[in-house]
Amino acid sequence: MNNDIITSIREYFFENFLFGYTEDEIKNDTSFSELGVLDSTGIMEIVSFIENKFNITINDSEITHENLDTINLMVDFINSKKSK
Repeated sequence: MNNDIITSIREYFFENFLFGYTEDEIKNDTSFSELGVLDSTGIMEIVSFIENKFNITINDSEITHENLDTINLMVDFINSKKSK
């Protein structure tokens, strides 16, 4: 299941945010805030993507770097939401 989540998130990021980056440059623990590829609109797009793709609801209080800054953090967050 984690591999499916990782693949979906990576594909989404490369299609929408990571122009000019190669797959090898972006690891699952690469910080998107450090790359500077996400603004507030981008964050909301990611939240919408995750909610729709994985059929979960993300509360405003959960929209944090701790949950959304890397692919690994997103996978952990998605898994925690799905296990509830």
